[in-house]
Parts: sequence; structure tokens; C-alpha cells
Amino acid sequence: KKKTVSFSTMPNDRKINSTAACISFMLEGCELKKVRSNSRMYSRFFVLDADMRSVRWEPSKKDSEKAKIEIKSVKEVRVGKKTPILRSNGLSDQFPDECAFSIIYGDNYESLDLVASSADVVSAWVMGLRYLVSYGKHTPEAPGTGHPSLRTSWISSVFDLADLEKSGRIPVLRAVQLIKALNPGMKTSTIELKFKELQKASERPGAEVACDLFVEVYCELCTRPEIFFLLVQFSSNKEYLGLKDLLMFLEVEQGMEGVTEEKCLEIIGKYEPSKEGREKGYLAIDGFTRYLLSADCSIFDPQHRKVCQDMAQPLSHYYISSAHSACLLEDNFWGRSDISGYISALGLGCRSIELVLWDGPEGEPVVYTSPSAASCVPFRAVVGLIDQHAFAASAYPLILCLVVRCSAAQQRLAAQCLRKTLGEKLYLEPPNPSASYLPSPEQLKGRILIKGKKLPPGCEDSEGEVSDEEEGWELARRLGQEEREAPEGGGPRRVRLSRELSELVSLCQAVPFQDFESSRRGQRYWEMCSFSEVEAGRFANECPAELVSYNKRFLSRVYPSPMRIDASNMNPQDFWKCGCQMVAMNYQTPGLMMDLNAGWFQQNGACGYVLRPAIMREEVSYFSANAKDSLPGVPAQLLHLKVISGQNLPKPKGSGAKGEVVEPYVCAEIHGIPADCAEHRTKTALQSGDNPVFDESLEFQINLPELAVLRFVVLDDDYIGDEFIAQYTIPFECLQPGYRHVPLQSLAGEPLPHATLFVHVAITDRRGGGKGHRRGLAGRRGRRVREYTSTKATGIKAIDEVFRTATQPLREATDLRENVQNALVSFKELCGLTPAANMKQCILTVATWLLHSDSVPSVTLNLAEKYPPMEARGPIPDLLRKVLTAYETMIQTSRTLIESADMVYGKLIQAQQAGMDFHKELHRIEAKEGLRGRKLQKALESFAWNITVLKGQADLLKHAKAEALDNLWQIHNAGQSCGIGRNGSASPEPHWLRAPLEPIPE
Repeated sequence: KKKTVSFSTMPNDRKINSTAACISFMLEGCELKKVRSNSRMYSRFFVLDADMRSVRWEPSKKDSEKAKIEIKSVKEVRVGKKTPILRSNGLSDQFPDECAFSIIYGDNYESLDLVASSADVVSAWVMGLRYLVSYGKHTPEAPGTGHPSLRTSWISSVFDLADLEKSGRIPVLRAVQLIKALNPGMKTSTIELKFKELQKASERPGAEVACDLFVEVYCELCTRPEIFFLLVQFSSNKEYLGLKDLLMFLEVEQGMEGVTEEKCLEIIGKYEPSKEGREKGYLAIDGFTRYLLSADCSIFDPQHRKVCQDMAQPLSHYYISSAHSACLLEDNFWGRSDISGYISALGLGCRSIELVLWDGPEGEPVVYTSPSAASCVPFRAVVGLIDQHAFAASAYPLILCLVVRCSAAQQRLAAQCLRKTLGEKLYLEPPNPSASYLPSPEQLKGRILIKGKKLPPGCEDSEGEVSDEEEGWELARRLGQEEREAPEGGGPRRVRLSRELSELVSLCQAVPFQDFESSRRGQRYWEMCSFSEVEAGRFANECPAELVSYNKRFLSRVYPSPMRIDASNMNPQDFWKCGCQMVAMNYQTPGLMMDLNAGWFQQNGACGYVLRPAIMREEVSYFSANAKDSLPGVPAQLLHLKVISGQNLPKPKGSGAKGEVVEPYVCAEIHGIPADCAEHRTKTALQSGDNPVFDESLEFQINLPELAVLRFVVLDDDYIGDEFIAQYTIPFECLQPGYRHVPLQSLAGEPLPHATLFVHVAITDRRGGGKGHRRGLAGRRGRRVREYTSTKATGIKAIDEVFRTATQPLREATDLRENVQNALVSFKELCGLTPAANMKQCILTVATWLLHSDSVPSVTLNLAEKYPPMEARGPIPDLLRKVLTAYETMIQTSRTLIESADMVYGKLIQAQQAGMDFHKELHRIEAKEGLRGRKLQKALESFAWNITVLKGQADLLKHAKAEALDNLWQIHNAGQSCGIGRNGSASPEPHWLRAPLEPIPE
């Protein structure tokens, strides 16, 4: 990997960790690049006047009184490329988003667009300006003077408690321990060094420290500038978050719904360390940092920590967490069998375990994966352990995959052991021949299923011959064990099977796979096939649609190639994308593949079962596992990910020879269908210690969100031997929006204490069709042709006529959705916000402009109207006029969508149901039409495509209507809370705004 260099940090490596430091920095001034409307940039020296009433710059052709902006005229300070000038294509690639900011000022809402040398400089200016602007025309007291802050008082009270002798000084050792106790992840050496540094600077060396020095050390070490910047952004007084500030942060930035002041008080009571703050309802910087680091603010959605998916679907509709060689602690070839491997796998929610039975030396069967294993485990001990731990982590069914390599006599002992030990847990009921699908995990709760061979129906002897699976024989072949078992004259290998063991197999009868057509015609739902990794990989590449279709009714198990003698793992995503339910993993081998497996199965309460995407379950649906673009009827989404900073990063394990300093960078990876697989990395944070700042934005397009996994990997760019620092893997569906900490894990998946990444997550619908594209001048010069999803001809006249009736409704549905989407993006851009912003943020932004105006608000929201108009009183500036026009367009397109959606939806569903009426007769109609071979395949694909498109587009329209109603609710809510609404009802949630939506039947 190429080494990259990050932007420079603050001048003289200064740390900006308070409002006072920001204003002090602005008073000294610094060089910024001023961007003109002609896209040219000029370096100028910007400085805050000593009276803190104006920002000036020089040199300038204007006289000194004109080359300035008065603080009282500032309407808003925007971070990033949030104005038309900064968005223009001529500039967008010349500097990163985090190095740009704009000052909106004056009655005409003009913008001063600036570019800094680093994100740190931007933070200092933006924090300082927002602090000054919040005081309006009143000059604030000089920072750092007057009444001690809430934080200083609290730190002083902590010092007083530690001052046991009440002498006003405490030993340095005690002071170090105290700060370490308040910030557990911080290194002792870092704290000691800071005390020495400040003692030397203040010329107060010695073994004891006074309160003021303790406060200074604490504030320097324990203030994270990026969190302080966030607090200033939402705080009314720039020192702490009041109840209303916190409520605003939780609703607007964190995406929490139904937040009350009581909930905010509960958060303050739990995380604010100062007694005064808890009593008055204030959350200062330390409490805010604690809250952001807590489990209550985790990146992982807490709803997914318990079972949250429909568990009443057939077993074949779920991915099932599966282990291969679970008992091995090392590799397949020289590994030693150890019973703790089973406990570990079951504890992680594994629901399918492989048991290979061999003849034991003392007449009883034993378990190991090959005769070369250094030790073996008695089968009886394994079954006893399974009985103990089977349902410790999950109540849902456990599948035991028996691979029989022992004699019929020892098979009988194994069967007796299973019956006696597992008792009622063993599922022995014969399958229902009149059913079409397997029972659900809910119906099989607490039961253990045996997967294995069964004797043929006509066999009445105590044992008989059955065909054997290849799994397990390759290793035996390596060791010369297969000769005695090889059949004469070739052909499939046969093994003897005892009736006792055969009778234990019910819903998971192992059968050999012939081909997809034979399975479609003759395979019964309780029969399942196992595929080697190589065979399954070939099907996934050559005929993915057929493999997906096969897995709708039947269970399939994929086991690793026997060539993986080091017990390495295959990529489970290669087979999940084709619907394979059981991808057997070597749980004992850590790494990327095991991270994906472990992360994936966290999303449903870690119960070992994950419901597959609807498009892969529905009887009639079109899904191409190797799609390179968006899928019909599945809304593609954009993931906006900002990697802000890292905390307490350890050194790579294998880098003992290098010094203390790591030079980390972060790779964000998306794993899913081929169209979604992508990787972006941040710049390297040079000489950053354990707490690097990255401040970099990454963007991913996700075409099938339900199958996507996000993996963060932290690597060392200056490594000796080992570059891996930490990782964290999370399903896309489990991501929580807003500012979140990522709890980093080791290579083995173990939590790394106090090691985190601080990120911001936003998810938006992709705008329009086709590939995600940059917005800029080039995007506006020519109108992008709107892409419409259409139906495909099947070649059967009667069916094609039915689908043709949906052509117009499909176009209408696309127009309704995209008109609203385009209007929303335009409105958000004019408000200086990103597409990820919500409607409440937009209204609050406009309100902020108006409240910073000297005159009475010139714009109001008429909340008495169902679709509230934004009304101007008298003349208004050009920017506000544009905002009003964009708002009106957004309201009108939303109204058209809300009022037309049900009718268009009805037409789409009618066409879909009319198409489905042909489904049962499809093969008869095709035979009558004389369709064969490729033409027949094409007709079936087109039929499935059409059904998927109609249901998917209807679904998207329903979702768009729900979003439009939610936007109206947010407008009412924000209008009332920010003071620009009038004629508002007592409740901001009229009954018509949040009507429940009927789910579309599968």
C-alpha cells in the first residue's frame, strides 16, 4: 500500500479544546484561502478584531472598513462545501470537504467562502464564530475570566476530595491515578509526561501539584476537540447542552424519535459527572463525552440485540450459523481435538455443528475430523456437552450434521447415546408429505435435528448400504485410509448404515445432488444437499439464478475445500448471495472471513438465524446474485461515512521491535453482492500517538442493503512485521445514524478495552437511477435523462398484454418519487445542508437565519394548513426567495405524491396479481406456445423480473408516501418548536400524518 501524507495539524501543534482557545487563535489570526465566484482562490490573512466585533482580512483592494464582516451580521457558519461556489466543479477536487467553511452574512445572505490548511483550523474558526454569533449584539466577557465554568468547578471538587490533608496540594502520583480513573483508556505515561511538561512551564516542579495545575492538565488531556466542536454546534451558550439543546441533538443528529425532556434528564442524570449539572439539567463536555462513548450511543442498533426478525418463515428462508470441524483448536491436518471448541461455537450462537464419527479403540465411536488428529474425543462426551450447551445462547433449533465413518455396530451405540442423552430435545417426527416447506425456527424451538443419510424405504434389515458424501474422505485419502472403502469398478462410494441411526433423521435427510432440473422435479422439501466449496462456487458463477431458486425450498450446506489443510475459511458472502443457508466455517481460524460471519449473525439477537432478503425468498422473484448495478424494486442507498478520530489504539501485535508511535489509517470495506463490494481508506494520521484525527468523509452506494456488511479495519502505515491494529464488522441494517463510537476488536474478535473509532453515519436514498454521481456544475449543464424501470416481454401474448397495462403506472410511480427526491435535494442544498439532513434540520436552519436578523421574522410557516406554506412578509433577500421557491416545489411535489400514491399503487398491485394468476399455469402455457431451451429460460426470467419489478416499485411508492408524510410531521414539529410557525395546533402530530402502512404480502 502506498504511504500517504495527511494535512498539517494546527500551527505549533496547538490543541484547541475550549472556546477560549478558539477565540485566542482567531485573535492571533492565520492565513486562509478566500474563494471568489469565478472559482479562483486568493490567500489572505484573517484576524478577529480585539473588540471581538468584526473579522478582517488583508491585503485587500477594499479599504480597511470594507474588508471586514461584523459578527452581528453573521447569519450562519457552515462547515464543508455547502454553498454553490464551493460546490462548483472547478473547485470540488482541489481540497477536501473538511477543509472548507462559509460565513453567511448580511441582509442579502451573502457568503464568504474560505479554505483552511487543515480541519483543525476550520474547527477553531467555526467554533469561535458560532460562540460569538450566539451572543448577538452583546459582546461576551473575555473567555476564561469571571465566574468559573461548570466543568472547572467539578474538576476542582474532584481535586478537593483527593486532597485528604486539605493542604491545597496533592501528590503527583495521586493526581495521575485520579485522571487515569476518570479516563480509563489513557496511558499513565501520557499523564505523567503532561504533569512534568506543565510543571516545568509554570516553574513549579515538585512531588505535589496545586488545584489550578490539576485542572489545566485534566482539561488538556481529557478534552477531545472533535466532541467539543460538536457540543458548541448544538449548545445555546457554547459551554454545555441544556435540555432543549440535548433534545435537538438527539432528534436532529442522532435520528432518535419521540425524545422527551424526561429522557434527556435521564441521560444527564446517568452521564453528567457534576452534581450542579445533574441538578440543573446541563450536560457539559465530560458528560457529553461519556454519553457518546456509552452503550446507549452505540453504532449497533439496540433493536437488533434481541430477536427482531420474523421467525415463522420456513427453515429454508434463513441463513444458519454453521461450524465445520468445531472441535479443532488448530488446523485440520495436525490439529488436536478439544471439547472446548464445541462450547465456544455454541456460545457464539452456532446452530449447525458437524460431527465426524470414527471407530473408537474401545468399542465406542469417537469424534475427530481425520485419523491424523493428535487426540480424539469420545462421542458420548461430545453429546453430553451438546445437551448441556445446545440452547445456552439461542433457543432456536440446532442441526447436528453426522458424517458416518464408523462400523454399523458403533453406529448403533451412537444412536442409543443420542436418544438417551438428548431425549425430548431430539426431533423425530416424520415430515408431513402434504406440506411444501420445512417448519419454521419458531415451531422447532428447543429441538435438535439430525442431518444424515437414511436407509431406502424398501430396506427392512437392521442395516443397509447407502451412497456416501465426499465430505470427509479427501483427508482420509491423503493418509491412505480410503483403500478399504473404495468400491469395486468405481461409481459412487457406498457405506453401511444402521437402522437405529437412520431413524434419527427426519427433516434434514442428506441426498446426493444431481442437477437443478432433477431437484425441481423430484426433490422433497425435507431432503438437503451438501456442496463442496469448489462445486458451490462453480454454480454461483455459472448459474446463480438457479442456485437462488433451488435454495428457496431446500436447505443447502457448503463445506470448505479439503485443500484448506490450514483450516482457513472461504468467503461466506460468495454463497450467501446465492441463498445458501449453511456455510460451514472453521470457527477456530480468525481473520476477515470469520469477522464477516461473526458480524453477520449479530443482527438478529445473535440467535444463529438471519432471515434472507425478501427478493431471495419469494416464490416468483428475479434476483441476479452477480448483479453489477441496482436491483429491480430494491431501493439503492448511499452510506455517508465520516471517520473522525480514533481513541486508545494499541500497537500491532507483531510489531514488538518498533517504537511507541503508530501511524494509523482506516479502511472501510463493504462486503455484499458484487455491485456493492468496495473499499475506501483515509489518509494516514502521522505522529498522532494513540488518539489520531482522520476527519475524512467516505461514500458507498449500497444496492442490496439487506445483504451488505460494513467492516472497519485500522492498519499501521509504518509497520514492522504486522500492520493490523483492530477491526469491527457490522451488518448494514444494524447501523445507527449520527455520531457514534465503533468498539474495536482484535483479530480474534475479542473486544479491545477502550479502543474506539469516532464516526458519523448518514444513510440516504440514492438520487435517481444509474450509478451514484457527483453533483456540481457538470451535473447541471445537461438534464440527466430519467431512467424508468419497465417490464420485459415473455413471448407469451396473453401474459405480455397483462404486464403492458403496468407501463404507465410504472412511469407515474417513478415520476412521483423522483420529483419529490429532486425537490428535497434542491431545498436542502439551498439551506446549506447535505442530502443526509432531515426536514427538521432544514426548518431549524431557516429559523436560525431569521432569528439572527435585526428585523422581525420575515418568513412564517402557516401550520393551520395541511400542507403548510412558507409565507413571506414584505421584501426578502434573494437567497430567502430561492429557499421559499424550493420549499414550495417540495411541498407541491409531496402533495401530488401523497394524494396520487394509493391510486398508482393499486394499478401496480392489480397488474402484479393478474400476472400471478398465470403462475400456476405457466409451464402448461409455455408447452402450448412451444417454448423450449433458451427461449423457455428467457420467458421464465422475464416473468419473474416483471413480478419483482411491479411488487418492488409498488413497495417503493408506499415507502415514499410514508417519508413524505413524515416530512410534513417534521415541518409541523419544527415550526412550532423554533418560533416561525403560526396557527399551530396543540399537537404537532395530526392523525393523518402518520397513518400505518399495510405491508405488501409476499
